[in-house]
Amino acid sequence: MNIIVCIKQVPDTKEVRIDPVKGTLIRQGVPSIMNPDDKAALEAALRIKDGMGAKVIALSMGPLQADAVLREAMAMGADEGILVSDPQFGGADTWATSATLAAAITKLEYDLVLAGRQAIDGDTAQVGPEIAEHLGIPHISYAKELRIEGDEVIVKRQFEDRYQLLSAKMPVLVTALSELNQPRYMTPRGIFEAYREKQVTHWQRNDIPVESENIGLKGSPTRVIETNPKVMKAPGTKIEEDVEKSVQYLIEKLKEKYIL
Repeated sequence: MNIIVCIKQVPDTKEVRIDPVKGTLIRQGVPSIMNPDDKAALEAALRIKDGMGAKVIALSMGPLQADAVLREAMAMGADEGILVSDPQFGGADTWATSATLAAAITKLEYDLVLAGRQAIDGDTAQVGPEIAEHLGIPHISYAKELRIEGDEVIVKRQFEDRYQLLSAKMPVLVTALSELNQPRYMTPRGIFEAYREKQVTHWQRNDIPVESENIGLKGSPTRVIETNPKVMKAPGTKIEEDVEKSVQYLIEKLKEKYIL
């Protein structure tokens, strides 16, 4: 079995800054990590590998520093790491990102494609399903449980108040919730191999069979028009009076705000 896991390097902070002109993320000076949902997807692939045997390829699109998360993936147990990186891919929205990743995946043999539900920097949950649409394969999102039976993938798909039990024949794409599992740690031997014995394969624009109109900022149909910092709320007021006076105070405040 061949499993491809899509991994994104994301800023390790909630204070994400946006370039006011380009409307894209500013990554300089911000520490980066492997996206948590993607790490759960990687762990799912590694458990399949441990249980029944599989080749696991970690695939990422991003700047050259994303090499680090692919080496982390290999240190955890992935067999290969592939980084799709080229200035022409910069500024891509979900459409352009998914088109590029899907084109990269077509160069590989795969039975199962795994990805995180969403990235903590964009929170769109769109890239995984869009990759499946580009590839023309079924997809199941929000996986809380996952198992393989023969040529089928069985997934427990989580909703807020219920779940669905779904199955699909491979090849199929599944997006994972962080609750799917507890990712393993890198091992000392794995770290040594990832940084001393293995190499991350780098693919540039000419290596990817994707149309130029579907890549990068120019190939992105969506744009960030305007960004605003989160408005800080004024501190609340604690009223330590009896019920009658507290209610009267609340009524007066609501009248001041023209709510009553």
